[in-house]
Amino acid sequence: MYYLTGDKIYQDWGWTIFESFEKYTRQIEGYSSINDVRNKENVRPRDKMESFFLAETLKYFYLLFDKKNLFPFNQWVFNTEAHPLRIYKN
Repeated sequence: MYYLTGDKIYQDWGWTIFESFEKYTRQIEGYSSINDVRNKENVRPRDKMESFFLAETLKYFYLLFDKKNLFPFNQWVFNTEAHPLRIYKN
């Protein structure tokens, strides 16, 4: 939505989410999944980083904050796993 509207509220929301990842899931070795999102005083980290966190979540953050736009959305589409696929014209 940020790309389409230019409304910085989407980047603000994204940054808030990223800060929460840093605060609640950051471990020495990476980022953990958590057991309880309802109790921010004790989220109970699982000592397990899901592969999709790097492969998908961080790619979406990259796209949200990328100033160069290496993947122009009129030339690329992203599948649900955040893999870029080139759009070929006939």
